[in-house]
Amino acid sequence: MYDVNFLIQNGVDVNKSLELFGDIQTYNETVGEFLVSAKEKMSKLEAYKNEKDMPNYAIYVHSLKSDAKYFGFTELANMAYEHEIKSKAGDVLYIYEHYQELINEVAKAINIVKQYIDPTYSPQNKQVIVQSNTSNQLKAGEVYTNKTILVVDDSNIVRNFVKRIFSETYNVGIAENGEEAINIINSNKDNDSIVAVLLDLNMPKVDGFAVLDFMKENNLFLKIPVSIISGDSSKETIDRAFTYQIVDMLGKPFNENDVKRVVERTLYFKEINE
Repeated sequence: MYDVNFLIQNGVDVNKSLELFGDIQTYNETVGEFLVSAKEKMSKLEAYKNEKDMPNYAIYVHSLKSDAKYFGFTELANMAYEHEIKSKAGDVLYIYEHYQELINEVAKAINIVKQYIDPTYSPQNKQVIVQSNTSNQLKAGEVYTNKTILVVDDSNIVRNFVKRIFSETYNVGIAENGEEAINIINSNKDNDSIVAVLLDLNMPKVDGFAVLDFMKENNLFLKIPVSIISGDSSKETIDRAFTYQIVDMLGKPFNENDVKRVVERTLYFKEINE
């Protein structure tokens, strides 16, 4: 169980992953999230492909790309990146022609993780059941009574990664999309519980810019400081993000020190404006 040499022999870039997770123990504690995340995303991608909904396809394949990078699946990350570029360009034909290749690469990564977790696993005779680590996370819309860092991201890997870093010192609230985030912020805008928001921009249903619009309309940036965490590092996105009164912007993938630095800056911004 958890033989890192098995990962290396199967082409997993473990060293790159440890830039994010810090040590192999944290990687091992988190890698099961990849199984949950990959299966959820492929279900969404299948639906959006069939509907020819390329904007939402692009959002989920972008998230798949990030997850693959986090866990060292470079080939899958590169393939997902190509799908992201083509779907953003509205190239439905490319998506249809290359979708099975993506499916096969995801299946390959999933089987590697399953065998890493349980060496006796075989695709023919056994399934490894993995549940998402969502215990003790605060619910959307809850009125917080303690100091809370709100993480808004459609990736459960990112949400749980941030939770692991700060759960001993702060409550960590989660939102899977902009709609949930707006509900949470609205429920807590009259108290001082949310001390920092880490906000992704590319999310399904309601994106991060809608959250920023809500905060601008309600004059909340000084009361509830926001920093962006996003895999979209295009000049257009960065310039647009900084038209709002955000504190900082952190690109994905990032490591623990990056997250701590951004949160510290965001918390300090709140302190000097109280």
